[in-house]
Amino acid sequence: MPEVGFEEKRTSAFVAEMLGRLGFEVATGIAGTGVVGTLKGKHSGPGVGVRADMDALSHTVGGELRNIHSCGHDAHMTMVLGLAKVAASRKVEKGVLKLIFQPGEETLFGARKMIEHGVIDDIDHLLGIHLRPAQEAGLGQATPALYHGSSYHLEATLTGVSAHGARPHLGVNVIDAAAAVVNAINAIRIDPTVPHSAKVTRLIAGGGANNIIPDKAELALDLRCQTNPLMRELIDKVTRAVESAAFTVGAKASVTIKGGVVAAEYSDDMIDLAREAIVAVLGEQGLLVPIVTPGADDFHFYAQHKPALKAGFVGLGSRLLPGLHHPEMGFDHAAMQDGIGILSRMVERLVGYGIPPA
Repeated sequence: MPEVGFEEKRTSAFVAEMLGRLGFEVATGIAGTGVVGTLKGKHSGPGVGVRADMDALSHTVGGELRNIHSCGHDAHMTMVLGLAKVAASRKVEKGVLKLIFQPGEETLFGARKMIEHGVIDDIDHLLGIHLRPAQEAGLGQATPALYHGSSYHLEATLTGVSAHGARPHLGVNVIDAAAAVVNAINAIRIDPTVPHSAKVTRLIAGGGANNIIPDKAELALDLRCQTNPLMRELIDKVTRAVESAAFTVGAKASVTIKGGVVAAEYSDDMIDLAREAIVAVLGEQGLLVPIVTPGADDFHFYAQHKPALKAGFVGLGSRLLPGLHHPEMGFDHAAMQDGIGILSRMVERLVGYGIPPA
């Protein structure tokens, strides 16, 4: 039932029904379409959350706009519902297990809206999982730490002075300013040992007539950085580069941060826990080293909001081809059993199960 961010109405209704059948306390309508299922143990203990993203992506296929789960969120929900079945049948021994079905991950606002509704206020540990492309991990393999980078989108508006093409000295051509901005951004240097990039991805300038010096340009910028401190430095340098470069030709510039996500920051305890669970389920041969990816995920806002939160995020191999966000993305469904096993093992180590496995 692929539905885009904050429109996951059928999806959330299905998830809520499944959780209710399993005996979870169910809260719906969180941040619009979010769902939280809670299972309480017999004894006091930690609060453990497991997050699954729910939204699909919109693709144009054969000239038609279609919603497609091209990032694997349907698999993530399936694995967490599989975990729900295990936890309900074996009974949580201590603490609280909260399964967090989050809308709008692809919009970059879903996690923050769930945070605003207090879903992690009583959580001490938070787990996440994501399918990985075949280029990163094979079926029967998993990484105990998937290190997403930080990603921010900026927009810049350049203002010049319009003039006749025959009298360019009377105007300020914002295309000249835009060219200076592109070169200035490309010249930015920060720590070369940390993967990063800053680039102009859209430039709109000029009007209908070829003999008019344009006085306005709009630029979109994509920034990537593997650590949060260096992302802050990169944003600052890009902003100053845009303003200074525009000034060199007499134009003015304003820069706005339109949105973004922070880089991954994990608890060592959770990485160790994930490593143990992967070996238990897949064997030593299935354990990969931590994977660093330039991709991003809004999961990491949870730990940024609550620094005491112990967060962990597993990357799961699944023969996923041709790649994430491709409209023809497909994966081996057998991988979901691996994911359920890993998540279940991690949850068992944190809250315990009262009934042994069948």
